[in-house]
Amino acid sequence: MQLVGEHPVYGLEVDSETRCQHYHTERDVVAFRFDCCERYYPCVRCHEAVADHEAVVWPRERFDEPSVLCGACGAAMTAPAYLDSDSRCPNCETAFNPGCTDHLEYYLER
Repeated sequence: MQLVGEHPVYGLEVDSETRCQHYHTERDVVAFRFDCCERYYPCVRCHEAVADHEAVVWPRERFDEPSVLCGACGAAMTAPAYLDSDSRCPNCETAFNPGCTDHLEYYLER
C-alpha cells in the first residue's frame, strides 16, 4: 500500500505517483476506486493480485463521488471530471496516459 496525498493506493509495487508493476510509464499516474471494496488501485491487474474478491467497476449512480485519483498531486475526482479531462489532471495539469481510456470498462460503468 502506498499513500498518495491522503488516499491509500493498493497493488503491486505501487510508487508515490500510483505507478505499479504493470503500468509504470511517466504518464501512468491514475488510480481507480473500485465499488466492491472502496479502495484505489492503479489497475485491475493489481486488484486481481491483492484483493480477495472479484473487481466491481464504479457504477454510474455513484459518478458524483470521487473515484479517480491523480497520482501526481493526489487530487481525487469524479468519473465525469476524469472523462472530460482530455487526459490531463484538472487540478495540476499533469498528463495522463491516454491509453487508459481503452480499458475503462474495467473501472467505470459505461
